[in-house]
Amino acid sequence: MWLVVSDTHDNMHKMKEIEKIIERENITAVFHCGDFVAPFILPYIIKENIEFYGVFGNNDGEKLLLSERSNGRILPGPRIIEVESKKIMMMHEPFALEAAEKSGLYDFIFFGHTHEIVHRVTGKSVIVNPGEASGWLTGRATVALVDPKDGEVNIMEI
Repeated sequence: MWLVVSDTHDNMHKMKEIEKIIERENITAVFHCGDFVAPFILPYIIKENIEFYGVFGNNDGEKLLLSERSNGRILPGPRIIEVESKKIMMMHEPFALEAAEKSGLYDFIFFGHTHEIVHRVTGKSVIVNPGEASGWLTGRATVALVDPKDGEVNIMEI
Protein backbone atom coordinates (compact mmCIF):
# COMPACT_ATOMS: atom_id res chain seq x y z
CA MET A 1 0.00 0.00 0.00
CA TRP A 2 1.20 3.51 -0.80
CA LEU A 3 0.59 6.70 1.17
CA VAL A 4 0.16 9.99 -0.71
CA VAL A 5 0.32 13.10 1.45
CA SER A 6 0.61 16.82 0.77
CA ASP A 7 0.52 20.18 2.47
CA THR A 8 1.52 19.05 5.94
CA HIS A 9 2.51 22.64 6.84
CA ASP A 10 4.27 21.74 10.11
CA ASN A 11 1.17 20.33 11.83
CA MET A 12 3.00 18.07 14.29
CA HIS A 13 -0.19 16.63 15.75
CA LYS A 14 -1.27 15.40 12.30
CA MET A 15 2.26 14.15 11.55
CA LYS A 16 2.04 11.86 14.57
CA GLU A 17 -1.24 10.48 13.20
CA ILE A 18 0.34 9.97 9.77
CA GLU A 19 3.17 8.04 11.39
CA LYS A 20 0.60 5.71 12.97
CA ILE A 21 -1.07 5.21 9.56
CA ILE A 22 2.30 4.26 8.02
CA GLU A 23 2.75 1.58 10.67
CA ARG A 24 -0.85 0.35 10.75
CA GLU A 25 -1.46 0.14 6.99
CA ASN A 26 1.81 -1.60 6.04
CA ILE A 27 2.84 1.27 3.79
CA THR A 28 5.62 0.37 1.32
CA ALA A 29 6.10 3.85 -0.17
CA VAL A 30 5.34 7.42 0.92
CA PHE A 31 4.85 10.18 -1.66
CA HIS A 32 4.84 13.74 -0.29
CA CYS A 33 3.60 16.34 -2.79
CA GLY A 34 5.15 19.37 -1.13
CA ASP A 35 4.67 22.04 1.49
CA PHE A 36 6.47 20.19 4.26
CA VAL A 37 7.55 23.67 5.47
CA ALA A 38 10.28 22.59 7.94
CA PRO A 39 12.59 19.56 8.06
CA PHE A 40 11.62 18.51 11.57
CA ILE A 41 8.53 16.71 10.23
CA LEU A 42 10.61 14.28 8.14
CA PRO A 43 11.23 11.61 10.83
CA TYR A 44 7.47 11.01 10.96
CA ILE A 45 7.32 10.02 7.28
CA ILE A 46 10.81 8.83 6.32
CA LYS A 47 11.16 5.34 7.71
CA GLU A 48 13.68 2.56 7.30
CA ASN A 49 12.63 -0.03 4.68
CA ILE A 50 9.90 2.26 3.29
CA GLU A 51 10.49 4.09 0.03
CA PHE A 52 10.13 7.87 0.21
CA TYR A 53 9.64 10.35 -2.64
CA GLY A 54 9.03 14.07 -2.27
CA VAL A 55 8.75 17.28 -4.24
CA PHE A 56 9.21 20.80 -2.96
CA GLY A 57 6.16 23.02 -2.51
CA ASN A 58 5.80 26.78 -2.70
CA ASN A 59 5.94 27.11 1.12
CA ASP A 60 9.09 25.06 1.62
CA GLY A 61 11.57 27.70 2.72
CA GLU A 62 14.30 25.47 4.15
CA LYS A 63 15.00 23.56 0.94
CA LEU A 64 18.66 22.90 1.65
CA LEU A 65 17.98 21.23 4.98
CA LEU A 66 14.89 19.41 3.64
CA SER A 67 17.08 18.00 0.88
CA GLU A 68 19.88 17.09 3.28
CA ARG A 69 17.63 15.47 5.92
CA SER A 70 15.81 13.45 3.23
CA ASN A 71 19.11 12.25 1.73
CA GLY A 72 18.26 14.02 -1.51
CA ARG A 73 14.84 12.40 -1.86
CA ILE A 74 12.96 15.71 -2.03
CA LEU A 75 13.42 17.30 -5.45
CA PRO A 76 11.84 20.07 -7.52
CA GLY A 77 8.73 18.94 -9.39
CA PRO A 78 7.36 17.81 -11.66
CA ARG A 79 9.20 14.60 -10.93
CA ILE A 80 8.86 11.38 -12.90
CA ILE A 81 9.65 8.12 -11.13
CA GLU A 82 8.99 4.42 -11.50
CA VAL A 83 7.92 2.44 -8.43
CA GLU A 84 6.79 -1.18 -8.49
CA SER A 85 6.73 -1.03 -12.32
CA LYS A 86 4.32 1.92 -12.23
CA LYS A 87 5.18 5.21 -13.93
CA ILE A 88 4.37 8.16 -11.68
CA MET A 89 4.45 11.91 -12.10
CA MET A 90 4.43 13.94 -8.91
CA MET A 91 4.27 17.68 -8.50
CA HIS A 92 3.16 20.31 -6.03
CA GLU A 93 1.44 22.97 -8.10
CA PRO A 94 -0.64 21.32 -10.81
CA PHE A 95 0.87 23.37 -13.66
CA ALA A 96 1.67 20.23 -15.69
CA LEU A 97 -1.46 18.32 -14.67
CA GLU A 98 -3.53 18.79 -17.82
CA ALA A 99 -0.66 17.86 -20.14
CA ALA A 100 0.28 14.85 -18.01
CA GLU A 101 -3.31 13.68 -17.87
CA LYS A 102 -3.79 13.99 -21.64
CA SER A 103 -0.47 12.28 -22.40
CA GLY A 104 -1.54 8.86 -21.17
CA LEU A 105 2.08 8.22 -20.15
CA TYR A 106 1.54 7.75 -16.42
CA ASP A 107 -0.11 5.12 -14.28
CA PHE A 108 -0.40 7.63 -11.42
CA ILE A 109 -0.29 11.42 -11.18
CA PHE A 110 0.07 12.84 -7.66
CA PHE A 111 -0.14 16.55 -6.81
CA GLY A 112 -0.97 18.95 -3.99
CA HIS A 113 -1.09 22.73 -3.50
CA THR A 114 -4.84 23.30 -3.91
CA HIS A 115 -5.74 21.70 -0.55
CA GLU A 116 -8.68 20.08 -2.38
CA ILE A 117 -9.22 16.34 -2.64
CA VAL A 118 -9.06 15.07 -6.21
CA HIS A 119 -9.49 11.47 -7.27
CA ARG A 120 -10.30 10.56 -10.85
CA VAL A 121 -9.21 8.20 -13.59
CA THR A 122 -8.42 9.43 -17.09
CA GLY A 123 -7.52 6.65 -19.48
CA LYS A 124 -4.95 4.57 -17.63
CA SER A 125 -3.94 7.42 -15.27
CA VAL A 126 -5.12 7.56 -11.67
CA ILE A 127 -5.01 11.22 -10.61
CA VAL A 128 -4.79 11.98 -6.89
CA ASN A 129 -4.55 15.09 -4.76
CA PRO A 130 -4.88 13.82 -1.18
CA GLY A 131 -6.06 17.21 0.06
CA GLU A 132 -4.26 18.87 2.94
CA ALA A 133 -2.75 16.76 5.68
CA SER A 134 -2.46 19.77 7.98
CA GLY A 135 -6.14 20.67 8.12
CA TRP A 136 -5.13 24.32 8.60
CA LEU A 137 -7.01 25.77 5.62
CA THR A 138 -10.09 23.58 5.22
CA GLY A 139 -10.44 22.19 8.73
CA ARG A 140 -10.23 18.69 7.22
CA ALA A 141 -6.92 16.78 7.34
CA THR A 142 -6.69 13.98 4.78
CA VAL A 143 -4.25 11.58 3.13
CA ALA A 144 -4.68 9.03 0.35
CA LEU A 145 -4.04 5.30 0.56
CA VAL A 146 -3.32 3.95 -2.90
CA ASP A 147 -3.18 0.30 -3.91
CA PRO A 148 -0.60 0.20 -6.71
CA LYS A 149 -1.86 -3.13 -8.00
CA ASP A 150 -5.45 -2.15 -8.80
CA GLY A 151 -5.26 1.65 -8.57
CA GLU A 152 -7.86 1.81 -5.81
CA VAL A 153 -7.71 5.03 -3.79
CA ASN A 154 -9.02 5.54 -0.28
CA ILE A 155 -9.09 9.10 1.05
CA MET A 156 -8.62 8.87 4.80
CA GLU A 157 -9.40 11.61 7.30
CA ILE A 158 -6.82 11.97 10.05
